[in-house]
Amino acid sequence: MQRKAYVSGAAVLLAAVLAGCTGGSGVGSSAPDSKGGDTGTTAAVAQPGKYRTLPEACGAADHDTLDALLPGIQETTDETQQERAYAGEATLTYDTDRRDGCDWKVASAAATDHLFVDFERVVSYDNTVSDEGKAEELYAARQTAADLPEPTASVSGDATPSPSGSTVGPADTGNGAAGDATSGAPSSPASPSASQPPADLQPRVLDDLGDEAFLDDKLSTGSSTAQQRTVTVVFRTSNVIVTIEYSEQPTASANTPDSKEMQDRAQKLAQELASRLNG
Repeated sequence: MQRKAYVSGAAVLLAAVLAGCTGGSGVGSSAPDSKGGDTGTTAAVAQPGKYRTLPEACGAADHDTLDALLPGIQETTDETQQERAYAGEATLTYDTDRRDGCDWKVASAAATDHLFVDFERVVSYDNTVSDEGKAEELYAARQTAADLPEPTASVSGDATPSPSGSTVGPADTGNGAAGDATSGAPSSPASPSASQPPADLQPRVLDDLGDEAFLDDKLSTGSSTAQQRTVTVVFRTSNVIVTIEYSEQPTASANTPDSKEMQDRAQKLAQELASRLNG
């Protein structure tokens, strides 16, 4: 009985050894949990942004550009003061690779002009969100806060019939200022007021600047009775957000800064800054 038991135990042991030898992986074999149990794989980390540094804000605009934006510079006869005006004043920052800004404020005989340029390089501290993705979030918040009006269809010069059958021209505001619509008398075109620029100059999204951009245009009363116009252009290129604020307050209270002229100047500077970032 003891010999029989010994033989059976040896047979069992031999079978176990043989099973271990023949059960190893061969050509084309795979472990059943090789994918799920691979502890060497890690979750994908969001990519860093395209930009690692920023241009110097106070050197971002050349003299010709500043002459157009700040006419008072050319009226300055003192060379030292003129160079100081061109140089601008750097805003306080603790890391110029993350944020850099510059202010210019110059008075002329006709008005006081103020220009502010700000570069912000966005860095995401969330491994699941890229720097560019974080910049998109911040830009979207800026655009939402600007509360841009809904885009309006372009206004044609043709009059359209109203439901009552009377002819209503595009300049007819319904308050009698554009003529008597009910009598059929032609309405005289009313020019847009200084506080309400035409449709193509309203605050809006810009399609040809950076990855995304918008423009805002506001009138306000400054320290005097003269109205101050401020044109703001904000655009994003990858993980950098650029802000331009350009304001003008005329010396004479009866004057109002021209919206188109200021918008054109601000957009021209924005295009130059975008080219500099991508250059």
